[in-house]
Amino acid sequence: MATWNSRGLRGSLLEEMINLTNEKYREKRLALVQKIPTSIRPVQFDKENRHITLAYFDQKSTVDYIGVVQGIPVCFDAKECASDTFPLQNIHEHQVVFMNDFEQQGGISFLLIYFSKYGKCFYLRFEKMMEFWNRQFQNGKKHFKYNEMEPEYEVPIKNATFIHYLEMINQDLLERKEKN
Repeated sequence: MATWNSRGLRGSLLEEMINLTNEKYREKRLALVQKIPTSIRPVQFDKENRHITLAYFDQKSTVDYIGVVQGIPVCFDAKECASDTFPLQNIHEHQVVFMNDFEQQGGISFLLIYFSKYGKCFYLRFEKMMEFWNRQFQNGKKHFKYNEMEPEYEVPIKNATFIHYLEMINQDLLERKEKN
């Protein structure tokens, strides 16, 4: 069971940028996407300061964000990577299952991966994510590299605050349409 205070703030910069972007999208009526809170079970309390000092994740979460973009259901997870190599262990099997089920229902699933070393964010299409995921079972490669990201899916970051991922969703939809 994972503890709340061990990894809880990883990716918080990326999530804050996404939250600001989602608020802007909502204000402009472009999308309604919300952060899904991860439920925790408090174990230890600091009674004097009245706050939780230790907690465990109550249940497996699905993805970080779920919503709708102009009538299209979307779900995605935000991941941050400080090096050139993204370990697949940072994508959990229950998330892959959920995202696959979401796709089967006509939704769009993806990851937003921020490579902090480069200050660049990428939209990782579900199909490409599954290539990396399945590859680990074929050749044992349990990661993918920065240079394997699709340059055409680099997400523009505006004013060092907003992650404009709607453009990438549109590009993903156009590619899916061309394949069918």
